[in-house]
Amino acid sequence: MAGQGNAAPVIIKKVKKGGGDGHHGGAWKVAYADFVTAMMAFFLLMWLLNATTEKQRKGIADYFSPTIPINPVSGGGDGAFGGESVFSEIANPQVGTGSTSTNPMDQNKAAGRNDRRFDEETEELRKVEEILVGKAGESDVHPDVLKHIVTRVTDEGLVIELFDNEDATLFVENTTQPTNLLSQLAGMLVRVTALVDNKMALEGHVHARPVVLNDNPVWTLSADRAESMRQLMTGSGMDYDRVLRVTGHADRELVARNPMSPRNNRLEIILLRKES
Repeated sequence: MAGQGNAAPVIIKKVKKGGGDGHHGGAWKVAYADFVTAMMAFFLLMWLLNATTEKQRKGIADYFSPTIPINPVSGGGDGAFGGESVFSEIANPQVGTGSTSTNPMDQNKAAGRNDRRFDEETEELRKVEEILVGKAGESDVHPDVLKHIVTRVTDEGLVIELFDNEDATLFVENTTQPTNLLSQLAGMLVRVTALVDNKMALEGHVHARPVVLNDNPVWTLSADRAESMRQLMTGSGMDYDRVLRVTGHADRELVARNPMSPRNNRLEIILLRKES
């Protein structure tokens, strides 16, 4: 009994096992939330830069700037920008050569990126467009003739589209002989486009043929119709040197879902931008 009293006691230790992810908790969720918030703020900034004008960006910059009265559009500091707003037209970065829409670099001018000149020319083209379609009340062409005209202002210039419909055509079917309708349209175009001195491009388009042909005439027909329109306009008084190019696009640029629709028979007269 005495020997048993000197024996070491037996200690039983119970270990409670927890989950496998208990060592890191939910810290990753906080990091992920910070990342998502930062990305949302970044894309919001990109949207604001694209959707606002220069004047609005100055106002936003001033709103978040200290209210030190250095100047009306100041960022409140005297460092790299000398107190100017980062978006200011007169505060180009001091490192390297900066440019803005008001003060473009030479290569930007050559590439047609002078926004002020671009806007001024767009306004001139829109005035021609209004007169052409009778919005200004100055058109002397019958409304039935105007139904054959669609216009749009693009980066290339003012596109004047003349097209066939079910009731009347620009050319005698499958030929390059202009109809009386096209003669009236050509005369009107010569008068209206004389208001500006932009160069022109003439493009011909025709509808598709119902079957595939080895010798498909659509290429030559579209090009010949564009050339016929050029001759019609120069014969009505337009300067010969004003046309820069005459092209035929066959049936490759359809505007109607039905490839054989008469609407696909059309001419496009483009008043080209001077800086394009």
